[in-house]
Amino acid sequence: MLAELKGLNEECGVFGIWGHPEAAQISYYGLHSLQHRGQEGTGIVVSDGQQLKGKKGEGLVTEIFTAEAMEDLQGVGAIGHVRYATAGGGGYENVQPLLFQSQNGGLALAHNGNLVNADSLRNQLEAQGSIFQTSSDTEVLAHLIKRGGFSQLKDRVKNALPMLKGAYAFLIMTETELMVALDPHGLRPLSLGILGDAYVVASETCAFDIVGAEFIRDILPGELLVIDKDGLHSEMYSVNTTTAICTMEYIYFSRPDSNIHGINVHAARKNLGKQLAKEVPIEADVVTGVPDSSISAAIGYAEESGIPYEMGLIKNRYVGRTFIQPSQSLREQGVKMKLSPVRGIVEGKRVIMVDDSIVRGTTSRRIVKMLKEAGATEVHVVISSPPIQNPCFYGIDTSNKEELIASEKSVEEIRELIGADSLTFLSVEGMLDAIGHNEPGETRGQCLACFTGKYPTEIYPQAIPAGQKC
Repeated sequence: MLAELKGLNEECGVFGIWGHPEAAQISYYGLHSLQHRGQEGTGIVVSDGQQLKGKKGEGLVTEIFTAEAMEDLQGVGAIGHVRYATAGGGGYENVQPLLFQSQNGGLALAHNGNLVNADSLRNQLEAQGSIFQTSSDTEVLAHLIKRGGFSQLKDRVKNALPMLKGAYAFLIMTETELMVALDPHGLRPLSLGILGDAYVVASETCAFDIVGAEFIRDILPGELLVIDKDGLHSEMYSVNTTTAICTMEYIYFSRPDSNIHGINVHAARKNLGKQLAKEVPIEADVVTGVPDSSISAAIGYAEESGIPYEMGLIKNRYVGRTFIQPSQSLREQGVKMKLSPVRGIVEGKRVIMVDDSIVRGTTSRRIVKMLKEAGATEVHVVISSPPIQNPCFYGIDTSNKEELIASEKSVEEIRELIGADSLTFLSVEGMLDAIGHNEPGETRGQCLACFTGKYPTEIYPQAIPAGQKC
């Protein structure tokens, strides 16, 4: 579904490269392929072997990195970031990578995820004299590294990482090396590739395809990679590891051409749609999906059910981000500008509308209304995931349970609110079967917290909004 409409957004994406003479230019293309993971800010820091230099700003990759800006970014190593603000909020100072300078050299950090104990660590560090430049939880790691009692940076990083709780995929760069770390549960996706003699790291494998890199493997939960002039070095900084990749990466966040843990996202979404058709047989004339993330599931539903798939909804590619919507009527108009029903397809038809999730229900209600205004005689809404009933504290902006309609209303109450003729969600077991992630255990190596309320990590009180019980 349209992320800017429904309010389900991932925090960010990261890209890193070491050992390439055009590191910044490669990073530009890598970040452009990850733009769907964050549109509020972006940055690149490069190393020429002697110093770190960065450029960042609030806006899209193409807006910040003009030809003139790229000329100033020369080096053989780079890390980049696209941001959607959750923890710490927005603002230029929170745009990453964060760059720190000291007498011992520079340090740059890029982070995908959210630290559930960031406030606790921040309070401890400030009590010990640390002064923070940002309100981002990412900066906590920089202070922990700086205060580490080891001479080697790698040892300070290994000492600092176990203090962090939550989801994190970190890229850490100095003048002479690039470090890569994934949290012990592997909540966020992170992959390693190779481009000529250079190593490449990215949140999604689609970035490798864009820059011409070859996929090597996924970063392991609890793994620390060090890439320098001597090549690639890997070790585990944590032995207490379990795989719990965010299930919403398969359902919504990642691009369809990305592979996560060996599973193609488009194929997984098609299977989700096929499973829906098995669980929810509905008599209808056409199947349509809400662009873009639900198209694959809609195709799968159509293939399994035998009901033809049609483009019943069209997304306008040329509508910019809308920051000011002063009235309800203008908000309604904003939806119509970004999404339009195809009257010639849906008029006089019983329509199955496939979507990936329902968060607040407001956008689903508007889309159902538009389809019926375009002449659909029935609109049956089928969701390719279970109801999202619990907040996420790992980098998705649903940390407040009161915002989740399924936490307070039954399926029938939601159906009535959105005006659909029927509403069905996919079962948890059906979702797991369809994705096909076959790690041992009840969750099969996936984080199901937003569906089941069972969190893979401890949730600290500071991470829960005031007045809310987890």
